[in-house]
Amino acid sequence: MITAGIYGLIGGMALFIGALIGLYIKISKRTIGVVMAFGSGVLISALTFDLMEQAYQLGGFDSVSIGFIAGAVLFVVGDYLIDSYGGYARKSVHGKRHMTKKIAAGNSKLASSGSAIFLGALLDGIPESAAIGIGLAAGNGVGLSMLVAVFLSNLPEGISGAMGMKESGRSHGYIMAVWSGTIALSGAAAAVGYTFLGHASRDTIAATLALAAGAILAMIADTMMPEAFEEGGRFVALVTVTGFLLAFVVSHLAG
Repeated sequence: MITAGIYGLIGGMALFIGALIGLYIKISKRTIGVVMAFGSGVLISALTFDLMEQAYQLGGFDSVSIGFIAGAVLFVVGDYLIDSYGGYARKSVHGKRHMTKKIAAGNSKLASSGSAIFLGALLDGIPESAAIGIGLAAGNGVGLSMLVAVFLSNLPEGISGAMGMKESGRSHGYIMAVWSGTIALSGAAAAVGYTFLGHASRDTIAATLALAAGAILAMIADTMMPEAFEEGGRFVALVTVTGFLLAFVVSHLAG
């Protein structure tokens, strides 16, 4: 459990490091898009060949299908509700989309909710961290490979999130507090995932691994890839493929 918690903290720490970069270091949005694309490719590889494959080996198609669809639905519904209550400012693409809609509707009040921003940050980060702990419980090196993937993807997320919150008028102290809280809860999520599923049935572990995979893939499609394309241009597709391939090679060499 301690190892899982440490892994979760390390993965979440990338958000904090990214936030520091986004606040204090001038970095082009194109660079953010490129890094976001690379992280997306790494995550897609990890959830495909680690989470989903392990889930299938443990529980078969039924557990995998139920968990995967449930994870995607939970993320999409949660993301919609959080954005509706002001959490859109945690991401620059979300923020731009909502501001454009409000301006078009003649509403100049673009206030964002602090609690919704925090919940949105958790929604983006918790499934990844939980997957680390669940992966450690499942064995076969899934936890370690997920840690690498989560760290690489969280770095650009932290940069983008900090910039989005800064543009919405949030103070530096508030932004760092949000990511600090996310780090702590990421470690807790990894530890909880490991503890509660360490002795669970194979079908339960399979469904939970698939649920995490579904939520992560929905997050990539909803946030990471649109932002990567918007900020980095069409050639980020090649960067995404590169990230996927490198993660695939490293995963199989390590295994």
